[in-house]
Parts: sequence; structure tokens; C-alpha cells
Amino acid sequence: MGAYETHFDRSINERDAFWAEEAKLIDWHTPFTQVCDFSNPPFAKWFVGGTTNLCHNAIDRHVATRGEQTALHFISSETNAETKYTYRQMHSEVNRVAAMLQGLGVTKGDRVLIYMPMIPEAVFAMFATVRIGAIHSVVFGGFASASLAMRIDDAKPKVIVSADAGMRMGKVVPYKPLLDAAIELAVHKPAKVLLFDRHLAPMQTTPGRDIDWAAFRLSHMTTQVACEWVESSHPSYILYTSGTTGKPKGVQRDTGGHAVTLTTSMYKIFGLKAGETMFCTSDIGWVVGHCYIVYAPLLAGCTTIMYEGVPLRPDPAIWWKICAENNVKTMSSSPTAIRVLKKQDAKFMQQYPLPNLKYLFLAGEPLDEPTARWVSDALGGVAIIDNYWQTESGYPVISAQVGVEDTPRKFGSPSFPVYGFNVKLKSEATGKVTAADEKGVLTIVPPLPPGAMTTVWGDDERFVSTYFSTFADEQVYSSFDWATRDAQGYYFILGRTDDVINVAGHRLGTREIEEALQSNPMVAECAVVGVADPLKGQVPIAFVVLRDPSQASDATKIAIAQTVDKEIGAIARPAAVYLVTLLPKTRSGKLLRRSIQALAEGRDPGDLTTIEDPAALEQIRAAFTKHA
Repeated sequence: MGAYETHFDRSINERDAFWAEEAKLIDWHTPFTQVCDFSNPPFAKWFVGGTTNLCHNAIDRHVATRGEQTALHFISSETNAETKYTYRQMHSEVNRVAAMLQGLGVTKGDRVLIYMPMIPEAVFAMFATVRIGAIHSVVFGGFASASLAMRIDDAKPKVIVSADAGMRMGKVVPYKPLLDAAIELAVHKPAKVLLFDRHLAPMQTTPGRDIDWAAFRLSHMTTQVACEWVESSHPSYILYTSGTTGKPKGVQRDTGGHAVTLTTSMYKIFGLKAGETMFCTSDIGWVVGHCYIVYAPLLAGCTTIMYEGVPLRPDPAIWWKICAENNVKTMSSSPTAIRVLKKQDAKFMQQYPLPNLKYLFLAGEPLDEPTARWVSDALGGVAIIDNYWQTESGYPVISAQVGVEDTPRKFGSPSFPVYGFNVKLKSEATGKVTAADEKGVLTIVPPLPPGAMTTVWGDDERFVSTYFSTFADEQVYSSFDWATRDAQGYYFILGRTDDVINVAGHRLGTREIEEALQSNPMVAECAVVGVADPLKGQVPIAFVVLRDPSQASDATKIAIAQTVDKEIGAIARPAAVYLVTLLPKTRSGKLLRRSIQALAEGRDPGDLTTIEDPAALEQIRAAFTKHA
């Protein structure tokens, strides 16, 4: 049995002993008396009786030993700003913001909603909130007012922290008008709004409610705020899943389990040790940004890079320039971002030598094999590591774990379950465990490991009914994702269980068809949806972005459709192929397949507040109208 198998088996079969050992990686103010309380399934409480603090573990405890090491390195290609903060400087800034929040009446258990661009002050606000035992809810900066209002009403924050504006692709995105409109729409009204002025857009302020960050900070420059020691299961934050409709679904995270698993994940999954540098290209509004821009690197004593910008500005080499100049060892990004780079001249991928970059982790959606091979070839000796997880899981569920054992990887597979996640593929029809290469629903046998969601904020019943009620024979967590497992134990993610097309009785995953389309060298990106058909029930429709737009023609469409014939069979051939220049995605990079499908079937496309570029959906609408 190899190192990975031994490690994983112990995490499942000797659960309490395993996690008791991992818990030594962080500081506990009061030792825990029980590793896991699973007396009320599916709810789990980890490190019961122990008290700790996230801010202490990420910042305070490092000041004595690495106080002058860079903790946070902020780089903006939008404003051309660059600032470094040592652990000592982070400690000072976070203390000031903690004092500011206390001055606005925030106490233990209160919620602080953070609606900020990708700037250091957003990170200070997150750490300041958990420092005083409050609970933060970060909402992606620029989110539409109606969606923001729903989150305000659900979290009921005492204070909102925001800014005048963000920037994207050189364009100013004013936040304050969106925030004011959201507060007007919301039933719950925050007592105070703390505003950081970047001087990018004018702001109308509300007397008595709105507080200027810079002026208020001056009166708290030397204030020291002690860490509030909280019980391990105390909520650290609420993060609303993107694309929710109706009442938002707030994923609630604990404190002790979150600190333990993020710390150990840096060493065991991402292959980093204290003093090394990680560059995560996500946004703090999403779970990957929460975990691997803000918390995990600092918990592990590493340097984290926070980047405001896109992968194409000032040119498509910007990410690799950052990696080269900062000795980045591990980078985390998304398959969508790599497909964007895939459409650019390959010279940009080799413009900077990258002797120190060892790992590129890609998550957020399935990584198709052609894209994985392309980026692997483009970056040479960098290991490309697909990893699968969710907002709910809090860290990777399936991934190569290079700090445990650098197991061989297969393109198209995120490899093996991560320690602590007892993964089981179950037949949707029978509930039985699927055979090798047989499609099943990816489930996790509870208790969910430390750091995973503990409940839906304010709605325990919804937690159980949403995630643990899919199968009648067994109470397991449903990921709502299809997957297969081959004879060697490698997992392959096929897409959402609700992204399945039933063509004349044949069940086809949109992910499978997209994988086939991606194998065509003309295809840069694609999206497949199933639309209603009077004869076959449903048929697949493909939207394709070409690597070379000048190749657009009917002959190209036919050739692309025929690729599916070769890869899957004629039953999976798209009934139509539409050539577009953009695909509609959320700001986190996920394809809005349900909205595309709704347009094709003449239905309301639903909540589009998370869409990155509305012009993409207009292209879809125009394509259907033209060919209707």
C-alpha cells in the first residue's frame, strides 16, 4: 500500500486519531475534549470544546518567527498598483480594522457583509471580522442590487464594508450606487456602512450611516484588539452559492475545522511549506478565493499573491510574469481561464522562465483532456493538477495530493479522494455503488470532514433536505455531480446531474459531448445544452468558440459535429452547432447552461446577475432567433 492509500485509509478508518494529529498544526486556546460529535447526523461538530481564532492562527502566531516575511502581495494590472504587507504590517492593519468594526458596534456573533473589489482592505476586513468573533459574508464586488439585497436580508449584517468602485478590463465599476439600491430594496437595514474610497468613482454618502474608512482609521492607528477565542464550531463565515434563485443558500463554515483543514491542505495537497509563495487567480467573492488567497496561505506561514485584473491585460503573459518575479511555487486557477489563454498566441506562455513554478492546480469545472494537454505542453515542466471541489466542501474533495505522494496523474481526471472524504458513487436508479467505469452520482458518506459546510445559514432543515435526501437507502451527501471511477481508482467528473440530456432514451451528459468537441483542434471553448425535441425528447445543441474566427463556415460546423460522431457516436451528435465569440459564464467561470437552455426553449433565462458579460447571452439569443 502506497503513502497515499495508507494516509487516506487512516483518515477514514481511524478518523478521530487522524484528525487529532492534524489539529496540532494550529494553536488552541482551550484544548478540545472530543474530536468529532456525530450524535445528530448529518450534522457534525469537530474539535468539541476547543477554542481558537482564525486571525490568531493566520497572522498573530507568525509575527514572532516571520514578522518581516511578506504575507500579502497585492498586484493590480487595472490601476498599476503594487503593495507588499509583511506579517507584522498585516497584524497592525487588521488590528486597526478590528477596532473600527468594534467602534461601529460589531461584537461576537454579529455579521459583517463585505462588498469589495480585489484590494488588500477586503482581506483586512475579513481577518478583522473573525478576530473579534464576528461572522463575515463576502459578496462578489459588483453583484447586482437585487441579489445583494437578498443576501443582506438573509445574513442581516450589522455593518457593511464596501468601496466606491472596482475595475475590470480598464473600466470602472461603481459599487456605491449598487449598494445603495440594494439597501433600499432590503428589508434589513445595516446600522453602518464603512466605505473605502479608491477615488475611482464619485460617491453619494448617507449622513449618520456611511463612515469614511480613511478618516475613521486615523482614530484607531495604535489600538490593539485582542483575539476573541471562539468555540471550534462557531461560524467563521457565510458564503452564498453563485447562481441561486429565490432565497439565497448560505454555506456556513466553522472555525476550528476550517483552520485545521486549510492548514494541512497547503502542505499535503498543494505541496507548499512556510515561507513559499502561492498565487491563486480567483476572487475573494468565491470559495477558492476565500480559502487559497486569504486564509490557507497565511495559516501555513506562506506568502499569498492577490491579483486585481484579468489574464489578458496588459498582455496574456501577465500571470507568468507574476509567477516568475515572485518565485511562485504553486498556482491555482480555473479551466475557463486556461481556455481563454488557449485562444492567444502560444508565445506568451513561454515569455518568462518559470524554474520555481512546480504545480498548476485547476478547479471550478471539469478540466477537459485537450485543455489539460495544451497547458501542460505550453508550460513544460509544470505539473497540471485537476482538482474537484465545491463551495460546500471548503477544500478539494478529489485531487492529487503532492505533499502526501506525487501519484501518477491522468489527463481528464482529478485523481483520488482527498483524506477525510469518504466518496461513494451511487446509481441514481438503485442507490447501489456503481461498477468501474459506470456513471453514478458522486456522494460523500457523512460525517463531512472538518472544514466542510456545517449547515445552511439559518436553515438546518434545508441543509438536510437539499444535501442528504437524494437516496432513500442511505443518508449521504449528494454533490449533484455525475462521475465515473476506473479500474485503477481514478475519478472522472462528468457534470451536473441536472445537465443530462435524454435523447431517445439514451442518457447523455453535456460534459461528455463537450469533451468530444474539445478534441477538435479548431475548438477553443464550447457549451452543450439539451433542448426539447418532439421526436427524441431532447437533442443536444452546441455553442462553439473557434480558436481562429476566420474559419467560421458551414463546413466548419459540420466538421465539428462529426467529431462527436467519432468520439461518442451518432446518437450524441449535436442537432445544431452555433459559432459564437463568447460563452455566457458566471464571474466565477461557470457556464450558464440552464440560461442557454431556457432561451432555446422560449423560457425565462432566470437570474442573470452573476453573468460576466451580458453580450455573450445576447449572442446566444441572436443565434436562436436567426435559426428559429
